[in-house]
Amino acid sequence: MRVLIMTDMEGVSGIVNWDQVNGGAPMYEEGRRLYTEEVNAAVRGARAGGAREVVAVDCHGAGKGWTFNSFIPEMMECDWVSGHAWSRYTELLEKGCDAALMVGMHARAGTPEGVLCHTISTTTWRNLYFNDDCVGEFGINTALCGHYNCPVVLITGDEATCGEGRELLGDGLHAVAVKKGLTRYSARNIPPTKARGMIEDGAKKAVSSPIKTKPYVPAKPTTITVDLGSVDSAKEFMGRRGVEFENPLKIVSRGNDWMEAWNQIWHW
Repeated sequence: MRVLIMTDMEGVSGIVNWDQVNGGAPMYEEGRRLYTEEVNAAVRGARAGGAREVVAVDCHGAGKGWTFNSFIPEMMECDWVSGHAWSRYTELLEKGCDAALMVGMHARAGTPEGVLCHTISTTTWRNLYFNDDCVGEFGINTALCGHYNCPVVLITGDEATCGEGRELLGDGLHAVAVKKGLTRYSARNIPPTKARGMIEDGAKKAVSSPIKTKPYVPAKPTTITVDLGSVDSAKEFMGRRGVEFENPLKIVSRGNDWMEAWNQIWHW
């Protein structure tokens, strides 16, 4: 059984501010350790559930030399992908991946109790829609997996993020909430050691139980809509093939399937 783990930092227990997730910031090394430990917990759980091949992908853009490179190497308990363009690692998916786990996820932009909530950028993206589904980064990663017929079976993060995941995939999605957001920059956290145990148990159950989620494949043809944060944000999308402006702060991309529409939006 092959299992892909896609990860982010903001949804980790104990992380509530940007200094814990921005490369080189005063609290970043603490955040890296908390992050790596939660990823390892998911790895152990996946293996206990029957996975024979596990690869973790660092999807956190920490900035500077740490972008997609925030795992602490000497602590890692599985093969991992670092430094690769966001949402573009597909090797395991192309081989035929049985399940994907999403660890340390955060809520989409504008979620009141979503800790450090945003969608890709804290300034550029306000709302993102795949057809009629309002999604965040969890939805993007899930659509990538779905394009290769891989179901997502687990989400971890704060309560709001877990609710967002189940809203998209249904109650069959295993969810482990390691904190409850109080505001965008505060939370009631579960102690990290306990949170790791919960993630390990959740990953084991998600991998070993009958899969109750279907691969997320937005209806074809696919329309992707982005509400932009400001007119300055619009500059990077001007002149792109397949991208239309409905108004100065709304762009639309249409494709025969999700990947075609997404490729027109997300250049790498």
